[in-house]
Amino acid sequence: MSGPETLPRRTHVLDLVVLVLAVAGLGIDAYLHADLASRYDPIMADVSQGTLFRLEAAFAALAALLLIIWRGRLTAAFAFLVAAGGLALLLIYRFHDVGAWGPFPNMYEPVWYDKKVIAVVAQAVAALAALYLFVVGPRIGPRVGPHRDRRPRVV
Repeated sequence: MSGPETLPRRTHVLDLVVLVLAVAGLGIDAYLHADLASRYDPIMADVSQGTLFRLEAAFAALAALLLIIWRGRLTAAFAFLVAAGGLALLLIYRFHDVGAWGPFPNMYEPVWYDKKVIAVVAQAVAALAALYLFVVGPRIGPRVGPHRDRRPRVV
């Protein structure tokens, strides 16, 4: 017999640890962006950098919440896109002066500070964990889809 019923307990523990890492990384990302948003309100074109930070915080919090209550590939993909997208933009604007484009302000900031380093680590951990969850699919927690009754619930 194959499938989730026959997976070793350590696999379920690994999945749970990775889920916790993804949720924690997204939670830290959400907190840091919400905390720093007011500092970046003066940097603006049509949209302020503070508003963009608030959007990142909201998306990261939503992704973390979705991972907790509804586990599946779609949720893992969303979490990955939020974490990896935030990380990519942070690194681009750290190392390259893109300038202002369209409604977005020039967000070039060629310095490292504690909260930025923590954000990089949190986003990288969340992105890798979400990618793992996407690849392996839902093997723990609430089941989604028509086959939810067939697999035992892992507590």
